[in-house]
Amino acid sequence: MSWLDRLKTGLTRSTAKLGDSLAGLATGNVPLDDARLDEIEEALIGADLGPAVAGRIRARLADAKFARGIDAPGLKAAVAAEVTAVMAAVAKPLAVTAFPRPHVILVVGVNGSGKTTTIAKLARRFTEQDYTVMLAAGDTFRAAAIAQLKIWAERIGVPVVSGEQGADAPGLAFEAVKAAREAGTDVLIIDTAGRLQNKAGLMDELAKMRRVIQKLSPAAPHDTVLVLDATTGQNALNQIEVFRDVAKITGLVMTKLDGSARGGVLVAAAEKFNLPIHAIGVGEGMDDLRPFEAADFGAALVGN
Repeated sequence: MSWLDRLKTGLTRSTAKLGDSLAGLATGNVPLDDARLDEIEEALIGADLGPAVAGRIRARLADAKFARGIDAPGLKAAVAAEVTAVMAAVAKPLAVTAFPRPHVILVVGVNGSGKTTTIAKLARRFTEQDYTVMLAAGDTFRAAAIAQLKIWAERIGVPVVSGEQGADAPGLAFEAVKAAREAGTDVLIIDTAGRLQNKAGLMDELAKMRRVIQKLSPAAPHDTVLVLDATTGQNALNQIEVFRDVAKITGLVMTKLDGSARGGVLVAAAEKFNLPIHAIGVGEGMDDLRPFEAADFGAALVGN
């Protein structure tokens, strides 16, 4: 399948949740009155698009050109157009811009969000673009995270800097930047711990990690990417707030859109936080994480 077909397939649950609601609210030749507009707005909020985006779409539909009503395809097209407009402002693929190298990417997120596999998929995409890549197992809190990253690094064919469970994560990040610089590596991707139950400890660790990295590369990390799990729905917004304060995140990646009926939360996140969305994932395969495209997402979300 093409990526667009995979995206549509992956968003099937979210599409059903939103598309079926919209189809039932189309009015044909009956005017779109306030009561029906209220129902449409409620359906959009129920599909996790958030009140701000739902309000904007309601206002668009209240336009005089829909005075004679609107059929299901027209309603879906109007919603898709507004979703695309919101998302186009934040669609921004990760780019390797740092000079001197390496371009350092710090990856953060709660345990279970798909952080480690996302790192592997990003590394794979960078290698396909002819960049040299190194990984760093900075989540020293979990032995499983270290082991998993080593396995992925071997599969992709890239080096990994790692230590034992419980090792000093900032110290490991320092060694990784040093190794990447000495090797002339283009991109260094650093995993981090995701134990939000101890926000103070995590904040201190990430702040220290930044400080030690900047001793070698003052502009680093060049990107701090938060990985979100789509199945958490509105909780993803809470995670963005926490990590924005704790980690100074610069962009988002959303995974597991294929396992959720709550893909609309990405629209709410874009509207609320205006953070770049770098990529989305709709499966477990290495090719199932792709740069975010606003128009494709908008069309797929409503089933067009």
